[in-house]
Amino acid sequence: MNNTIEAILTFWFGELDEHGYAAEERNKLWFQGGAATDAAIRTQFGAVHKQAQQGELDHWAGQPRGRLALIIVLDQFSRNIFRGSGAAFSGDSKALELCQEGLRLQHDLQLAPSEQVFFYLPLEHSENLADQKRCVELYTKLRDAAPPAYRKRAQSNLDYAVKHQEIIEQFGRFPHRNKALGRTSTEQEQRYLETATTFGQ
Repeated sequence: MNNTIEAILTFWFGELDEHGYAAEERNKLWFQGGAATDAAIRTQFGAVHKQAQQGELDHWAGQPRGRLALIIVLDQFSRNIFRGSGAAFSGDSKALELCQEGLRLQHDLQLAPSEQVFFYLPLEHSENLADQKRCVELYTKLRDAAPPAYRKRAQSNLDYAVKHQEIIEQFGRFPHRNKALGRTSTEQEQRYLETATTFGQ
């Protein structure tokens, strides 16, 4: 496998266990990353991210793990590299296309459960309700297939997917992105943002 692909996946997942799950401590990297994490990703993978956005790494999508690495670079690393700005979402469209095409090719079925979580995440980040419903469906399958010891973790992923879907059902977009994207919030969105969970970005 391409060394850069392997470097991305190793950085993100570490070593998966015998059931295909990453260590729970990875949640800190994935969902609680701060300035140090952002800087590390910017330093190690900033050039790769630029290549991915310019389409120079599209050939990675020819195989499942390469496609997964591209999705992580575009969907996740964008949020680290450009945290707090509209550019944080600049990879979302391409990541979503990679996810949807990968689903048609059944690339996701050749990945481990923790890898599938991030393969599907562009659907959760989409402001399209059909994508949200598909995400909930896929995370439900992951929850149902999870061994008992991993069921709570899989349920948590599903719960977040449901919350994202509910926001899109209510507003048709994610209000917490409005400021970064230069969008004007409606009065209803402003009231929501006063108490809402923002999921980081």
